[in-house]
Amino acid sequence: MLIRKPEEIRSSEITGQEHYVDRRKFLTGAAALAGAVAVGGVACVSTPEPAFAQTGAKLPGVVKSQFSTDEKQTPYKDITNYNNFYEFSTDKYEPAGLAKNFRTRPWTVKVEGMVQKPRTFDIDSLLKLATLEDRVYRHRCVEGWSMVIPWVGYSFSKLVSQVQPLGSAKYVEFTTLNDPAQMPGVRRSVLDWPYTEGLRLDEANHPLALLTFGLYGEVLPNQDGAPVRIVLPWKYGFKSCKSIVRIRFTDKEPATAWNKAAPNEYGFYSNVNPNVDHPRWSQAKERRIGEFFKRSTLMFNGYDQVASLYAGMDLKRYY
Repeated sequence: MLIRKPEEIRSSEITGQEHYVDRRKFLTGAAALAGAVAVGGVACVSTPEPAFAQTGAKLPGVVKSQFSTDEKQTPYKDITNYNNFYEFSTDKYEPAGLAKNFRTRPWTVKVEGMVQKPRTFDIDSLLKLATLEDRVYRHRCVEGWSMVIPWVGYSFSKLVSQVQPLGSAKYVEFTTLNDPAQMPGVRRSVLDWPYTEGLRLDEANHPLALLTFGLYGEVLPNQDGAPVRIVLPWKYGFKSCKSIVRIRFTDKEPATAWNKAAPNEYGFYSNVNPNVDHPRWSQAKERRIGEFFKRSTLMFNGYDQVASLYAGMDLKRYY
């Protein structure tokens, strides 16, 4: 597949990606609707839609988290109208409109690879897997802008424990939905679709790694990665895979979308590190959305809890 060279990609185009919640109604009758629809290589089965799946609906049973920052939160309108989501558009202001009718029900996530108990979860089973927490995280993008977002989810380790990785599993690969009918961005060869990201297993198991279903206490908007995404607050935003349809455990470091597109610019780890500049701009400063002045970038985005994961590593080499 044709991939644009780094010099052909505008700096305003790079990092994460996201979307806005819509709903879909399904008829139920005496006979259950059994047709499984293959979406991005994952079977999705129609089921009645729960009340909390509706646009703007509150997520039930959300509790406060010990991991939250007390910094001023970015307004909802900014979080939902300034998005990186290449599957819809490379423009940050377009995903909200283009994702308006994106279908997030039915939805399944296939968990496979080097695990004892491979499973396919429907989105509502995932929602009920563990207690949902309100976590206010700093969110840093590689281009130099940042937000403070009240995400809703639970530690990804809760899902890991359900499938029981083999001792030989060392990495986790995440795959985003690839649906040209709904996602106009994948009709262009901006990246090698489907979008993939990866973590070491110990990174994925860290309590800060959040399997995310909402923000501001509500169902995750389509342009912000509905219906489920991963959030990694100590890494740059593009590491937080959105609209996940597959999770694969492996013993080999998985290829990741931006590393494949520009390996000299985007490393596998992609930790927030003010001492490692992007080849085309400095990472020493950041501008919080809604603020005029820049602030100094913090190592690991200020999440020192993860520092032990990288003890002894040369973080300029393993960027």
